[in-house]
Amino acid sequence: MKVKIAFTTTDRIHINAHFGWAKEIDVYEISDEGYQFIETLKFEGELKEDGNEDKITPKLESLHDCTIVYVVAIGGSAAARLIKKGVTPVKAKSEEEKIEDVLNKLVKTLKGNPPPWLRKALQKNKPNFADEIENEAAV
Repeated sequence: MKVKIAFTTTDRIHINAHFGWAKEIDVYEISDEGYQFIETLKFEGELKEDGNEDKITPKLESLHDCTIVYVVAIGGSAAARLIKKGVTPVKAKSEEEKIEDVLNKLVKTLKGNPPPWLRKALQKNKPNFADEIENEAAV
């Protein structure tokens, strides 16, 4: 199983950007065999303006196929909107936490027994029985 994981970053090394203010979000694809960089999503405009909910709409749309987004901080309404889209926001331990370290831990975790929060986040990528029946009926 492969899933996409995103990271808010200012230097492409650390998870060090607030979700709403992030001008760049790096996206990786991971599986229990490893990870690879997919793309850097770039966002323009005045992103530090508090109360401007429209600034996160392009991010929500860009992250639609991600399972998890790692952030240094995120506002409550942005977190709720992500969760509603099926993307789990996760706070980094600090602005010094490295993207590569998190990716390596996730790969190792996927090889073993993922914790409940991660299993739940990964469930959105598995088709459920109703989806499988619907897909068969469409053939």
